[in-house]
Amino acid sequence: MKKKKIISNIVLIGLVSMFVDMSTEMVYPLVPLFLTATLGASPAIVGVIEGSAESIASLLKVFSGYIGDVYHNKKRLAFAGYSASVIYKIFLILATSWFGVLVARVIDRTGKGIRTAPRDALVAQSSDKKKLGGSFGLHKMLDMAGSSLGALVAYIFVATNFGYHKAFLFSMIPAVIGIMIIFAIREDKSCEVPCEKLTLKGLKLDGKLKTYLAVIFVFCLGNSSNTFLLLKAQEQGFAASQVILLYLIFNVSASILAIPSGKLSDKFGRSRILVPGYLIYGFVYLGFALLSSKPAIVLLFIAYGAYNAFISGAERAFIAENSPTGLKGTVLGLYGMLQGIGLLLSSIIAGLMWDNINSSAPFLFGGILGVASAAIIQIILGSKPRKLNI
Repeated sequence: MKKKKIISNIVLIGLVSMFVDMSTEMVYPLVPLFLTATLGASPAIVGVIEGSAESIASLLKVFSGYIGDVYHNKKRLAFAGYSASVIYKIFLILATSWFGVLVARVIDRTGKGIRTAPRDALVAQSSDKKKLGGSFGLHKMLDMAGSSLGALVAYIFVATNFGYHKAFLFSMIPAVIGIMIIFAIREDKSCEVPCEKLTLKGLKLDGKLKTYLAVIFVFCLGNSSNTFLLLKAQEQGFAASQVILLYLIFNVSASILAIPSGKLSDKFGRSRILVPGYLIYGFVYLGFALLSSKPAIVLLFIAYGAYNAFISGAERAFIAENSPTGLKGTVLGLYGMLQGIGLLLSSIIAGLMWDNINSSAPFLFGGILGVASAAIIQIILGSKPRKLNI
């Protein structure tokens, strides 16, 4: 009975992510097109917008994780964060310049910054410890399924000339549905471990975890916004509607592979999934830099989805199981913050490289960092297989 209840809670959290991500992805592929085609923004401006929005949000992740750990209010934080997705669409409708889009994106990503760490902590709290990778994989599968549906609807919007503002308005419907599901999620405060009053400065982490987080930060310097992948595909001759189909292919690939990847990391150890995942990323980015045929671009989007599935569940599981008891939300938030700071820098770097060198330069840079990160992670985590838990 207890097992059934726990599984249901993870599914509920996944359904919230599915509906809200569907709403987000209904407009995400449209935003760079709206910025460049309608508002006249350059790729460098797109990079600044994406990087700024993501980084500001990420700075909040560690604090929201910390507040959730100390005050045991993860569900309320998740509700506040997901609610921002509706406010984002309202500001997007009102935007008449790239600065207006920047404000809207900051609101959206601020919401993500508030909700992500408490949500991940709720998943960890609701999961069987021996199946943590599978639980994060289940959540990621539902998350990416929502993204796939959103991208499909975005494609229909573009193919039928639905209009940007009507699309932004329509996208609010699934977001509201997702927010309503939050009320059904149960936060088990009885299993919370009272933690000492601490400052983030005094947070003590395992040496292996600290090194891993440092590598992730360096990797993120080359992991620019997915917007650049869409712009690159457009440059290779794909029409706007076809670009969105490519984004759909990426989401479907990630959704299909998320659960098996998470379960494999439970069975064979995190390094057996994380290292191939970062290698795939490196080769995908090198592919975007060096290949130009349309079939190759399609395959690269499929492989990029595989990278996303390999990393998302296994990496969160690794961080959660190596975090101090009672502070998993804080450390998951720190992880998100490092990713966000890296994304700001990488998006600015990518935009400048694109404008001042060529469009392949940011992908070459990211690909090299991806391959190097895989090698370092292999050294950090080792190749010793994990004892079977299932």
